[in-house]
Amino acid sequence: MDRNPSPPSSEAEDEEASGDAVGDTVYSKHWLFSVLTKLIEVISPEKNDSNLSNEEIQTELEEEMENDICKVWDMSMDEDVALFLQEFNAPDIFMGVLAKSKCPRLTEICVGILGNMACFQDICMSISKDENLGQVLLQRLCDSDSPTLLETSRLLLTCLSQPDVANIWVERIRENPSVYDCVCFIMSSSTNVELLVKVGEVVDKLFDLDEDLMLNWIKNCSRQSVGQSTDDSPEELPDFNIVPCLLEAAKQVRSDSPEGLDVYMHILQLLTTVDEGIQAIVQSPDGGKETWSLLYDLVCHELCQPDDPPIIVQEQKTVLASILSVLSAMFASQTEQEYVKMRKNMPLIGSLIRVLQYMEDCGKRSVDNSKESKPDETEKSGLTQEDFHLKILKDICCELLSNMLQELTKENILEGLNQGHLNEQKCSCAFKNLLPLYFTAVESFHEALREADQTLADNLEKCFPSLRLQT
Repeated sequence: MDRNPSPPSSEAEDEEASGDAVGDTVYSKHWLFSVLTKLIEVISPEKNDSNLSNEEIQTELEEEMENDICKVWDMSMDEDVALFLQEFNAPDIFMGVLAKSKCPRLTEICVGILGNMACFQDICMSISKDENLGQVLLQRLCDSDSPTLLETSRLLLTCLSQPDVANIWVERIRENPSVYDCVCFIMSSSTNVELLVKVGEVVDKLFDLDEDLMLNWIKNCSRQSVGQSTDDSPEELPDFNIVPCLLEAAKQVRSDSPEGLDVYMHILQLLTTVDEGIQAIVQSPDGGKETWSLLYDLVCHELCQPDDPPIIVQEQKTVLASILSVLSAMFASQTEQEYVKMRKNMPLIGSLIRVLQYMEDCGKRSVDNSKESKPDETEKSGLTQEDFHLKILKDICCELLSNMLQELTKENILEGLNQGHLNEQKCSCAFKNLLPLYFTAVESFHEALREADQTLADNLEKCFPSLRLQT
């Protein structure tokens, strides 16, 4: 008998299958029933009549069963199939699998099917309101199997992205201290980039949705009770601090996933929106040195580099904005730390000016393109989202640059000039972007520049008369 969910081939079977089809699909209800029934049998004690030991039954999945349940996984992306599975109480069956099965592959597939079903609003609401299922799913975050962790994270992100149910999950996570421990354990120890990116997206979404939860995680520097442990959960979890865990994950994803790096930098930026978050960064055991070093290295040696085309700033605008925002918060709060001393940060000033130069170039190109466009197209476009993000990046960049410039001494400026981080073109770009809002900072820098290079200071004064009026 053909057990494949493909439609019958003969005309006689077509008529019979029409009443067996799931919704408007070609998938067979009876075939789905049979797979779900077999799934129940897999975790049923009556399964012990085979020649396999209990251990083998629990950890291995027969090839035919795996193929069939994988087909259901693919089919569950169809709303009609997802609704049929919901009507057949498939989530309860999957919950039984998650609670009893020791087969990682089976667990992964069942969570994956639930994740597909949760893409549909009504089903997502039903899954989210099931407290028992919710608790079982959160326990999967303590699983040792990376594919299962990945599917669990995808499911959580799907639910957190739906406004009608997001608060249910935020509250459930807040009430489960084990989630903090397990998430930190993943971020600090996993080398699976895809998993780290997805877990990062979950954390980013949680912090964006609920500041109180973020504050709780910031303050949670010691390990809390993991609650009911499972056999496949880490036996002993060390004390976790959220910042080092985020940094470790960022280091893992930086080379292979620009999107992942963007996610983790945005999480760090969210931390700096509250005083407790800034303190968690700068009052870590190393005083924030590791955070500063990583972000400094990204800006000075990886992002928006001299050999990149100026248009690169468009691609990297969000990650740059996050990084510079964190650096700005750290610089403002840790002026006594050795790592923020200006003699070590002239390359950073040069990089900030380069970002502004690239944005100017992109702005010129945008103006030229708008002139070539039809008038009605230009009027309709207005301020695009891309322009908005570039404006945010410029504002953050200017704030950090202004704070750093006014800390420069004559010796710092001479070093910057000798190393090529400062010259007339770069200073002119900086002044153009900083004035008039940051006049005090520009004036302070200009006075120090006059001591270091009188000619350059005079040339800049000619280009920016407001400086001459104040001297």
